[in-house]
Amino acid sequence: MVKKVPDWLNSSLWSSSQSSSPPSAAASPFQQPSRPLRPAAAIPSEPPPPPVVQDPPPTQIIEDSPTEDHGDVFPSAYDVTRQAHLLAELSKKVVDMSELRSRACQGIPDAAGIRSTVWKLLLGYLPPDRGLWSSELAKKRSQYKQFKEEILMNPSEITRKMYNPTICDTDDPDCGRVLLSRSEITHGEHPLSLGKTSVWNQFFQDTEIIDQIDRDVKRTHPDMHFFCGDSQFAKSNQEALKNVLIIFAKLNPGVRYVQGMNELLAPLFYVFKNDPDEENAAFAEADAFFCFVELLSGLRDNFVQQLDNSVVGIRSTITRLSQLLREHDEELWRHLEVTSKVRHA
Repeated sequence: MVKKVPDWLNSSLWSSSQSSSPPSAAASPFQQPSRPLRPAAAIPSEPPPPPVVQDPPPTQIIEDSPTEDHGDVFPSAYDVTRQAHLLAELSKKVVDMSELRSRACQGIPDAAGIRSTVWKLLLGYLPPDRGLWSSELAKKRSQYKQFKEEILMNPSEITRKMYNPTICDTDDPDCGRVLLSRSEITHGEHPLSLGKTSVWNQFFQDTEIIDQIDRDVKRTHPDMHFFCGDSQFAKSNQEALKNVLIIFAKLNPGVRYVQGMNELLAPLFYVFKNDPDEENAAFAEADAFFCFVELLSGLRDNFVQQLDNSVVGIRSTITRLSQLLREHDEELWRHLEVTSKVRHA
């Protein structure tokens, strides 16, 4: 898209129907014309054609850059230096975490997969020793695959595998479709069983949380095609968010799922999925899960309802935030407390 040319460039001082030569470089919109302007009576009755700007200075026509949403087209010298320092730190055999935190506090450039790697290090997903990265990633990604197979499996498949351990685990659609007789299914594994250890009973109890996760994921960043829309790409990203949140809820029954967790997970998955390294991008879901777990480890008390009124709960946290806000920006605090009627316990 070409930006609109300023009106003063369309002035008769710059273009004329009597001359095709461009104006002098020293011309100015504030100078008087060197020849008298055509009288108004001489203007034809027909509307004149749109004025044409001849050879405007190249700085007057600016095309939008496809990457303008992600920063300047040409990074500043400071940005280049900052990126070089981070790359140098990440290239060390053992990353100095104190130095990395100090550099990251100044901002992390969104280039060369730097942000993805730095986040994984700062969240404790990657160890400082670069020599351990490959083995650690392989182990964690394999573990997440196992979580998906065990936790996201339909209860009927779980029961079938329990009584038919020889069922193959291949891509053959007909493999494993073994029907169990009613006598082979114990009372505890019957779909109508109310036993606490019944996979079916647990499945139906999880339905409400899964429905809540599904609704929240569909509302995640509705302004971004990455997460919303009818495209297969957006739907696959939504599915990845759902998988992570469901697995986390089932592995953490004391916390489960709380509204807002999807907003914490989304930036992690977005950054990892856009990693220029294709292998890292392919395992964005697994990496996002473990980084999300690390992130929640320091915030989980704020998501536990039983702790809401305790000194470590969300209400206490909001109270401390309100006190800090009053100390550093009383005008904003008063706006929230009085004008907006925001009340804290």
